[in-house]
Amino acid sequence: MHIPFDNSYATLPDGFYSRLDPTSVAAPKLLAFNKDLASLLRIEVGDLTEVADVFGGNDVPQNAAPLAQLYAGHQFGSFNPQLGDGRAILLGEVIGTDGLRRDIQLKGSGPTPYSRMGDGRAWLGPVLREYVVSEAMHALGIPTTRALAAVSTGEQIWREQGALPGAVLTRVARSHLRVGTFQVFAHRGEVENLKTLTNYAIQRHYPEAKGPMDLLRAVCAAQADLVTRWMSVGFIHGVMNTDNCAISGETIDYGPCAFMDAFHQNRVFSSIDQQGRYAFGNQPGIAVWNMAQFATSLMQTFEDRNAAVEEATEIIHAMPQMLEDGWLKRFAAKIGIAEPAKADTPLIEELLGLMQTDGADFTNTFRALGGANARDQFTNREAFDAWAAKWQQRTSSDTARETLMRSVNPAVIPRNHRIEQMIEAAVAGDMAPFERLMTALKTPFSETDADLARPPTETEIVPATFCGT
Repeated sequence: MHIPFDNSYATLPDGFYSRLDPTSVAAPKLLAFNKDLASLLRIEVGDLTEVADVFGGNDVPQNAAPLAQLYAGHQFGSFNPQLGDGRAILLGEVIGTDGLRRDIQLKGSGPTPYSRMGDGRAWLGPVLREYVVSEAMHALGIPTTRALAAVSTGEQIWREQGALPGAVLTRVARSHLRVGTFQVFAHRGEVENLKTLTNYAIQRHYPEAKGPMDLLRAVCAAQADLVTRWMSVGFIHGVMNTDNCAISGETIDYGPCAFMDAFHQNRVFSSIDQQGRYAFGNQPGIAVWNMAQFATSLMQTFEDRNAAVEEATEIIHAMPQMLEDGWLKRFAAKIGIAEPAKADTPLIEELLGLMQTDGADFTNTFRALGGANARDQFTNREAFDAWAAKWQQRTSSDTARETLMRSVNPAVIPRNHRIEQMIEAAVAGDMAPFERLMTALKTPFSETDADLARPPTETEIVPATFCGT
């Protein structure tokens, strides 16, 4: 097995990370391997046993530079001055066949100096959840980290539920630079490290940026685009802490995430989000809040702080309009409007209001609008008919409209109850439900598995999702 490492983060000062190898496991067994992604990364694979050894953490490949990254972060609004990779090891970076640089990281690879008394491990459920959901997001066209491999460890780990099977996820990202990476140096007043990180981030992600303020603009735009994409498929991240906010604009850390079934603006699934801070409808506002924390960290790189604060404030204050414009663009497309106008907002909001009142399924309602049975998604069909009359007036019922709607409204998503069923089967040694999900989610806009498109029955509803730690 050959991985063509070309490492850059490891050349940064020692204060950015701790160097250490992953902790070996008892009996690594390959459960899933993303051959298409491996090919993109120019990874040459030989024996699959060797693949399990490498991505289980037992064999550090040649030219790797394993390390745990340092960062801080606001968690549910409260600042923690030091977090860091408590259960992850960055093996190194590769430049893919597309010319893009990406990290290869093992998640669940054992304790690090940042573990805060944790065991540094992951159990099988969250590993497979992240594998499935991150690859589904990629297929939906949403910027995301991706899954390269899932390896069972042959060991039991302990959580509140008791003993659970251990596993390691191999995660691939454009980088693992977070808002929290900047926050740790800003909090410590380590201005030179902050400047080094800023220059590195610009060079790696936004080479057209001419300095920290351009970097702020670029990251704000990337986050605004990302969150409106989430909203358009009914996705709830669940834990939008600043340490889970990647400056690349990728979705990172699929812990207590979920896709909505019945629509509600205030929907929360995360078991740890007791106040609804990260509810579905709050995500745009939290994105702005996170960018304000990013801007605050960058201020220390400027000599003229007053002028910098004034400019950064303008950038942050412009972000809500970016989010509003992105939301309108994506939701208008979902009802077949290719070139929306501001006046289309009430039409979209009225539909969402009807869906919320009726408990209509988010994914299936929008998908059905491109067919003939949207009315069947509602109990108050007279109210839907009144809305549909206005919709028909605004749009023309033609092939172009239907094509647009079917290209942005997925037929299948990774629904919570299917993920839980998949995990339960995998714990029992049956990977068939995992394979079935992965096959269907590769082509989410095709109606290839009608049963997976079905919302949960009352007994199948999963009301809460949990953090993998």
